[in-house]
Amino acid sequence: MGFINELRESIPLWWFFMKTIFVGDLKAGDEINDAFALAEKTLGQKKDGKPYLTVVLSDKTGSVKGVVWDGVEEIASANTAGEVVHVKGGVSEYRGELQVVIKKMMHAAPENVNASDFLPATSHGIDSMFERLVRMTESLKTDYLRALFESFWKDPDFVQKFKTAPAAKKMHHAYIGGLLEHTLSMALLVERIAGHYSGIDLELLLTGVILHDIGKIREFDYELSIDYSDEGRLLSHIIIGIQMVDEKLKQVYQFPLEKERLLKHMIISHHGTREFGSPEPPKTLEAVLLNYIDEIDSKVNGIREFLASEGPGAGWTSYHKILGRHFYKGKEPKETSQE
Repeated sequence: MGFINELRESIPLWWFFMKTIFVGDLKAGDEINDAFALAEKTLGQKKDGKPYLTVVLSDKTGSVKGVVWDGVEEIASANTAGEVVHVKGGVSEYRGELQVVIKKMMHAAPENVNASDFLPATSHGIDSMFERLVRMTESLKTDYLRALFESFWKDPDFVQKFKTAPAAKKMHHAYIGGLLEHTLSMALLVERIAGHYSGIDLELLLTGVILHDIGKIREFDYELSIDYSDEGRLLSHIIIGIQMVDEKLKQVYQFPLEKERLLKHMIISHHGTREFGSPEPPKTLEAVLLNYIDEIDSKVNGIREFLASEGPGAGWTSYHKILGRHFYKGKEPKETSQE
């Protein structure tokens, strides 16, 4: 039996288990024995000095917090954030939220992981969205702007990452293809919103909209869960995006210096304020419009995702911590008499 036990421990857990339980299906009282992406882990200390471990477990349906009370140091040292782990434990409710009390957690072999179980993806066709965006850039009348986009679209490494990257870790478009979906949605809003006003350089605005978040292809790591890369934490997608634009501008013949500055200003100011990460606030009409179009699209998508996560039923959602409010879902229709 000793040999058999040693053999079982040497074989990846995925040979014995297939993922059948997803975060979106969990409810208080459930017992789990399944694989999840270890999105985060934090070692803490109780008042009596003993350690405890808090984690975030995720899969394609969402994420849930977990806590380890026993065997903390062993579990913490044996498992690395960003990898898939096999978890045994029970689901309870703590302060109005689900929480997994973890009894055992072990590393799962990456070669046996089905990545599609762990990362959500856009419900829209990635290739069709990308082709639509490319057609918009090909219709630009300004030669140097069209040439700038050609330098991006001819870069296969950029295109592959741009088509698959998420737009955020949590708040909005936090899934495979999310960056492309967010970018296309904003591009479609340009004419609907900016076209209402006179004196707007629509082609420059469209260029800024499409390029404003390109740094996110390097800001995030997203193999099994979405997290910030080292480069992303050190520089942010704004700085990375400016570097990427600089590299491509070198390939464009006689790109006007004034337009280069205005384009870069739109990228660095698209978060609106220094408080939210922009080195400068928007100082042109195009930059102001970009900031608000970005705000509209990201907020609407984030709220829709939150509403969908609440499940069926009318009334109000739970409290949205980031936005600081409940959202009204409407009233259930009254039953009518069939007389």
